[in-house]
Amino acid sequence: MALSGMVVTPHHLASETALSILKEGGNAIEAIVAAAATIAVVYPHMNGLGGDGFWLIVPPNGRNPIAIDASGAAGSLANFDFYKNELVIPHRGSKAALTVAGTLSGWQEALCISEELKVDGKPSSMSLKRLLEDAIMYAMNGVPVSQSQYEATKTKIAELKDQPGFASTFLTKGKIPALGSIFVQKELAKTLKQLAEEGIETFYRGNFANYLARQMSLIKIPITIQDLQKHKAYRYKPLHITHSLGDIWNTTQPTQGMASLLILGIIDQLDMANADKVQTIHRIVEATKQSFLLRNKYITDSQYISTNLQDLLNKENFIRLANQINDKKALTLKNLGYGPSDTVWMGAIDKNGLAVSFIQSIYYEFGSGVVIPNTGIVWHNRGVAFSLNPKHILSLSPGKKPFNTLNPAAARLTDNRIMVYGSMGGDGQPQIQAAIFTRYAIQKIPLQKSITMPRWIFGRTWGESSDSLKLEKRFELEIIKKLYCIGHKVEILPEFSEEVGHAGAIVRHGNGMIEGASDPRCNGSANGF
Repeated sequence: MALSGMVVTPHHLASETALSILKEGGNAIEAIVAAAATIAVVYPHMNGLGGDGFWLIVPPNGRNPIAIDASGAAGSLANFDFYKNELVIPHRGSKAALTVAGTLSGWQEALCISEELKVDGKPSSMSLKRLLEDAIMYAMNGVPVSQSQYEATKTKIAELKDQPGFASTFLTKGKIPALGSIFVQKELAKTLKQLAEEGIETFYRGNFANYLARQMSLIKIPITIQDLQKHKAYRYKPLHITHSLGDIWNTTQPTQGMASLLILGIIDQLDMANADKVQTIHRIVEATKQSFLLRNKYITDSQYISTNLQDLLNKENFIRLANQINDKKALTLKNLGYGPSDTVWMGAIDKNGLAVSFIQSIYYEFGSGVVIPNTGIVWHNRGVAFSLNPKHILSLSPGKKPFNTLNPAAARLTDNRIMVYGSMGGDGQPQIQAAIFTRYAIQKIPLQKSITMPRWIFGRTWGESSDSLKLEKRFELEIIKKLYCIGHKVEILPEFSEEVGHAGAIVRHGNGMIEGASDPRCNGSANGF
């Protein structure tokens, strides 16, 4: 708890970076940009400059939230002919690196909003050079390899080691870097320095973009200089529901933010305040199934959607879907999942009440596994969410954005508390958000306990499609038995499993006190002053 500012990230070095910006007078947006740069260096298996990002910014004094879509579209060469010898888009390699990396454009758009907000009557003026300072230092001098990075490399080494640039960047003399060994990324440091000197624009429409395009052509990535030049992040009014406890916001297509809001809207029609642990899990899981059915029916690139997703977020629809939940029996549904996600959620709230909920991702661990030569940038594989079936809602098309699991959340409760929260976890993100909001806001469980308590996830995580309910081992045996008896196909996870996400949350209370909570399942921290 603190009064002057709070940050939460899944790596403590990124949290320290963000806190230093707040202490120097920067605002929450600038703190998150700095943290986003640092965490791209210190948690490279989870996110990076070669990925996508989404922002949810809640200005102080009751002003309307602003969302930013910083996701990239399929390259102009990524057509059906490019994949004519494939049944599905490969998960690794140059063919997996088919969409523009948008996250940097989101940093730029967020900094524009920072200037426009003019908190206290004047814009903040942190230079990009200052915001990238820590990231450059960590890339140049090195950071200790985390348990999470070590495990991700060890688990996926067979499919990554032969991808262009991977071994020279992420292995030490062909070996997996040991836990706690010093991991240096001098090429990434050089890239960050160039961004600091030339500005973010160079990544899309400058010297760096020209270099990127040439290298992509050489390693047969289907993205051109024109694709980079065309890309821009854009801001919009986020999706919203009126909950009995206040207003909740999330991102719209191509993300699954609608699903996250649907779950909360559905369970708001049920008595969650008095639900026991079995009822809490069962109802959220069943609401997840209902929301994923709608998600899979509607969500794709905006250009291909005729339905206004906000129109689906009404009380009549919530009641209709809640009425389909049977407390005594689990609904059997298969193949609802859209896949894994290695991601970072980060949040910040500053002394003025400006709040930020942010997600940055390269999709799978280490994304496509392809590192662009001499840049240190591993390119994401978000484009594997496309289908090679031309009749599928997610069918591939050049210039089309893929479905995106990323969705940062925020709420303004009726007692004037502001809450930003989220998690990594692919299909698990909406479920983890629902668990945290239910425990904290509805069941009045303390914030840190709401995150630390054992969690669950229905469906797919990193592996193959699954219709099982995965529970951390810390749940009481009686709870597990009862869930099994009402029809859930139960699997048991380790006591603290990364499969149920790296969650985080920050709440600003009515008296100005700011409370942060970080997930013990990651290397993160909640830091305030």
